[in-house]
Amino acid sequence: MVWIPGGTFRMGSDKHYPEEAPVHRVAVDSLWMDTTPVTNRQFREFVRATGHVTFAEKRPDPKDYPGALPHMLKAGSLVFSPPDYPINLNDWSQWWSFVFGANWRRPYGPGSSIKGLDDHPVVHVTCADAEAYARWAGKELPTEAEWEYAARGGLDGAEFAWGDELTPGGRHMANTWQGEFPFRNTREDGYERTSPVGAYLPNGYGLYDMIGNVWEWTSDFYAPKHPNDATKPCCIPQNPRGGREEASYDPCQPEIRIPRKVLKGGSHLCAPSYCRRYRPAARHPEPVDTSTSHVGFRCVVREATGARGT
Repeated sequence: MVWIPGGTFRMGSDKHYPEEAPVHRVAVDSLWMDTTPVTNRQFREFVRATGHVTFAEKRPDPKDYPGALPHMLKAGSLVFSPPDYPINLNDWSQWWSFVFGANWRRPYGPGSSIKGLDDHPVVHVTCADAEAYARWAGKELPTEAEWEYAARGGLDGAEFAWGDELTPGGRHMANTWQGEFPFRNTREDGYERTSPVGAYLPNGYGLYDMIGNVWEWTSDFYAPKHPNDATKPCCIPQNPRGGREEASYDPCQPEIRIPRKVLKGGSHLCAPSYCRRYRPAARHPEPVDTSTSHVGFRCVVREATGARGT
């Protein structure tokens, strides 16, 4: 872990997606943060020590999913399955598939494995899986404000975690998508899917992979915008904790009352032509019961002084 000194910063963005607005000043306390996302090796140690079974390895309870087709109520997870031709970008189901048997051990479904991927971020973990790991490690998930402050690496207001250019001098600074999404990835950065943690330069705080590679869970419930009253110059929020659980439900699925939490950082699937969420200000809602092949997490320890290493 590395020590992140507390401070005040401009959170959010008024230039991109509406859920990132408005820009407002936020203060966060000092904390320790994992230098990288939790890896397959680390998660395996946790599972061996605790016997934890992830959500993706369990058969869903029909009571939690009213109206679901019985044949779909099997253990599994969402896997990026790209088509080989251009498609309508308004229909994400054309490149995401719920794959029976997909989980952290088998990231692409039956027959796949994490052999050779020990240093890649663990994926197919729900928020509860991430929280269980954090408890075992004596840590917690970061809030959205803590995560964004740390991701900026001291560059308050910069577009990216490393400055204002996506590829300064033509150099790729994070694992994102190059080419035409979702059917052609030119892999100019060297990777088609996840990459080993630490494959790119760290930010100003010594944190790796805060942008791209995998989205990361935070502890905050999702709200469609930052609070407007946070822009008042007299009232800088101190360690804000996000929205209300009951307000985080997906309005497009009112019959399914599953809370959503904030993901941060973007992933290897973020592309300039489709999803420009490879920025510290970017945010995305994820149902707490949903795991995918591009979502992971990292942890924090909140303490005032001392040193901690992992």
